[in-house]
Amino acid sequence: MNQRPLRPLEWLGDTRERIREVPAPVQARIGRALMYAQAGETHPYAKPLKGMGSGVFEVVVRYETDTYRAVYAVKIGETVYVLHVFMKKSGRPLGTGIKTPQIDIDLIQRRLKMAQQMEAAKHE
Repeated sequence: MNQRPLRPLEWLGDTRERIREVPAPVQARIGRALMYAQAGETHPYAKPLKGMGSGVFEVVVRYETDTYRAVYAVKIGETVYVLHVFMKKSGRPLGTGIKTPQIDIDLIQRRLKMAQQMEAAKHE
């Protein structure tokens, strides 16, 4: 990682509480990916979230029989916004393509709008 100052991190909604509920190894992997984002880089486990536009990434962590996801946005001002943290049970191997449930997509979209509004309010 580079040596630039880290960008601020903003946890939206209940994301901070949700990250505390996942197993420690999952927290560590997600935390590392967020630190990369704060440094202006992309962690190898972070991939663009399809359908959300540029700058929205998801980190997918498989742990035991569960799959955990964290979604964050990096192209809204200088802040990294954590939009959602959730567990998705698919029963399939990682990468076999069960879609993210619509309820989670809707929540991510609402929080992305919230982040954009928060950033706009900083510049009023």
